[in-house]
Amino acid sequence: MSEEPIVDNIIEINGTVAPGFDTVREVFAAVVAEENGESGAQLAAFVHGRQVVDLWAGPQVTGDTLTGLLSATKGASSLVVALLVQEGWLDLDCAVADYWPEFGAAGKSGITLRQVLTNRAGVIGVEGGLTIAELADDRRIAERVAPQWPYIRPDSAQAYGGFVSFAIVGEVVRRAAGGSIQELFEERVRAPYGLDVYLGLPVSDDRYLPILPWLATLEMQAAFEANSPESHSIPGIAYNLNAADFTPADVLTLPNNPEVRALGQGSAGGVGSARGLAAMYAAAISGLDGRAQLLKSDTLAMVTAVHSAGPDLVRGERAPYALGFEAKGLYYPFLGANAFGHTGAVGCDGFADPRSGLAYGYTRRRAAFGFSAPENDRLAAAVHRAASR
Repeated sequence: MSEEPIVDNIIEINGTVAPGFDTVREVFAAVVAEENGESGAQLAAFVHGRQVVDLWAGPQVTGDTLTGLLSATKGASSLVVALLVQEGWLDLDCAVADYWPEFGAAGKSGITLRQVLTNRAGVIGVEGGLTIAELADDRRIAERVAPQWPYIRPDSAQAYGGFVSFAIVGEVVRRAAGGSIQELFEERVRAPYGLDVYLGLPVSDDRYLPILPWLATLEMQAAFEANSPESHSIPGIAYNLNAADFTPADVLTLPNNPEVRALGQGSAGGVGSARGLAAMYAAAISGLDGRAQLLKSDTLAMVTAVHSAGPDLVRGERAPYALGFEAKGLYYPFLGANAFGHTGAVGCDGFADPRSGLAYGYTRRRAAFGFSAPENDRLAAAVHRAASR
């Protein structure tokens, strides 16, 4: 691995790249100089289970630094679901109410687990919104969701359930498998593979660096405010903006709340590093350090097939979904059709491409305001080009 530090505009790029991946270091240096020089970022990649990129930059940031993942957490939760489907614990086409009878209230009796995982359940939030204390805890979110009517007729449209989808899934998992998504992720995925991705960060772990608030030019801020969703609109409800005193800034910095980090709610409460994200996806498709891959080939084919291609009433045009995961082959056209993963609104991303064996992770401390930060297009393309050679 090449270890020569690069200093670009007084920004030091630390870490290593494998032979043939030097161009990735150069692209990362350019991205950091343009986007994240004052706050920091991490980039990691594996090819067929072997780490080929491990880079970081920024004040206080190391390769071991953890920060908030927001909706990239959904990738970790979806991996648990895929394992349970693989082992026969879950039936995707069973009604959620068959596992959790209380959910069947208010016109939700026919909603299936598959519909929830593909954002077609129509349950995107709750009347009056959720408090921060409720947002921290999947069980409390589930209690609020159970009596709630859908905002969209089930299976009539795709609509992203930003904070509630994996509270619903989590209640099904708890009742079907006898443990929470968080417990199963720790036991079956994180601990065995030594991953720096957590759905419930131990209080003793002091590596967390807070997400920094989004910074924008006056022009960008004005444009955002002009187009920001009304708090009681479909997007506003999905992002919990219908709650009292809950703002877009609160969405982006949610994992900075210690209770959110400690409980690791399955939709947006995870923390991790780029190295951890990439290693998690490498474990899913290739295995790590002599341990077998988590998902069998037939499971991969089933859960990574495109299930719903949008447009999404919350996220807009570019939001295709596999089973819980984003369908990454439709985000990054250089990837295979079954590529899968999930972004987070802070700008992080993680994915795997079973065809090429590539697993990718990127984190940034400065909130990007939006899903996959635009630099992911450049970084993912650079990693893929190097891997293809």
